[in-house]
Amino acid sequence: MPKSVRKATRKVTASKTAKSPGGRKRRSPPIASPRLARVAKGRKPRYFADPATDKLLWMTLTLMEELSVTRDRLDVLERLLDRKRLVSQSQIDGWVGDAKAAAARGARRAAFVERMMRAAEAELAEATGRGMPVSEREVIAAVEE
Repeated sequence: MPKSVRKATRKVTASKTAKSPGGRKRRSPPIASPRLARVAKGRKPRYFADPATDKLLWMTLTLMEELSVTRDRLDVLERLLDRKRLVSQSQIDGWVGDAKAAAARGARRAAFVERMMRAAEAELAEATGRGMPVSEREVIAAVEE
């Protein structure tokens, strides 16, 4: 390597460090990047006259976001499995689970629906002044009121 290149490299290196009083080189602390606020200030924008419609819009957009991410991740997994020849696409499409898998899926779906409907159930309970109806007759009676 020519001397001129080595000298330039040394100069750049020396300019990034500073000497402490003891004569040792020390690095300057890294520059902290600015932190952005994680919570939006102010109220959420309203797009519809009915606040319930806005809630449904936000729920739908959240579901769209989650589903999009899930589909992307699933696509990556399927492609990696196929590339490694561990599982083919036809095996994935044709897979039928046993009773244990079906029960686990059912429980996961029920928990998901419960989380999604929590706000609506709370609003219904507040409107009717009691908990969720437990029978079909109670549902019909609540609607007819």
